[in-house]
Amino acid sequence: MSEQKQTKTRRKFLKGTAAAGAGAAALSFPMVSHAQTVSMRFQSTWPAKDIFHEYANDYAAKVNAMSGGRLKIEVLPAGSVVKAFDLLDAVSSGTLDGGHGVVAYWYGKSSALALWGSGPAFGMDANMLLAWHEYGGGKELLNEVYSGLKMDVVSFLYGPMPTQPLGWFKKPITKVEDFKGLKYRTVGLSIEIFNAMGASVQALPGADIVPALDRGVLDAAEFNNASSDRVLGFPDVSKICMLQSFHQCSEQFEIIFNKTKYNALPAELKAIIANASQAASADMSWKAVDRYSKDFVELQTKDKVKFFQTPKSILQAQLKAWDDVIAKKSSESPMFKKVLESQRTFAQRAGRWQNFTNVDYKMAYDHYFAKKKA
Repeated sequence: MSEQKQTKTRRKFLKGTAAAGAGAAALSFPMVSHAQTVSMRFQSTWPAKDIFHEYANDYAAKVNAMSGGRLKIEVLPAGSVVKAFDLLDAVSSGTLDGGHGVVAYWYGKSSALALWGSGPAFGMDANMLLAWHEYGGGKELLNEVYSGLKMDVVSFLYGPMPTQPLGWFKKPITKVEDFKGLKYRTVGLSIEIFNAMGASVQALPGADIVPALDRGVLDAAEFNNASSDRVLGFPDVSKICMLQSFHQCSEQFEIIFNKTKYNALPAELKAIIANASQAASADMSWKAVDRYSKDFVELQTKDKVKFFQTPKSILQAQLKAWDDVIAKKSSESPMFKKVLESQRTFAQRAGRWQNFTNVDYKMAYDHYFAKKKA
């Protein structure tokens, strides 16, 4: 064979190999669409200065980065488009493309929604309640509630919150009778817990609480955590904070999308949205430990706040009040009863496992840091 023919044969072989390789690559890798950027306008239910709004921006930043800029979420603070408690309706109607809040804020639409955050959740902490939501039927039940309300939304729950304080008071709460006639702020089914304990309860969004305390519209209030409470100005109007409570010891955040807008997205962007919520959940829980513990110290050293643990008699009264609330709501609403029984079934199994499995971390903490007796 001549040298010229050998060269042509070699070129033909290489061309065929390249074509075959390209075909194999096409079979090995999924097709990725390269449509133009989709922009979404979100609103949170939080003031811009609150760490909760920061969490909302953290989630958006993860989606924006993971999508390579093909999906761009912009998050506005509470009140930018609608009031905090109007967010669900705004997202469902398409006024907003999505939002960041908590399920308990929609309690007025269905009492069952409050079970994703209010009450002792049969002894489950927030991470366990998320486990029930993801693997114990909670997600399907939440979709059923939203469908029954004709809410055109897609929901992602994430971000387990630590136990929330009993609240900020003018003086320490030592007995249940101290709640009699107390003008107090909370949300969700927690309203009925404290009403049952004798308080006069108002539901206010985060930004309105401290001004109401300052004007005397409220005597006491709870919001959420050391970082949020500090930046919202609670230590400016109170120097007494009571820690530990069953009213909201298992709450988490919710990210909602307008369903029509969400369904129009390609599969790979939907996958990014779902996986970003799980990544943001872990990140938020780690950031919370760091930031809340720092602000807990700052509240004591710089703001001169005194912290007290809620007496067991009050915690027991909360459980008793909750028993009455869930019995009443179950008789009024089949959906409430359905969600409640699903939680109960999961908690009985998972809670027993957790309580038998986990070591007493306080024992180890006290071993290293508690003052030793002489």
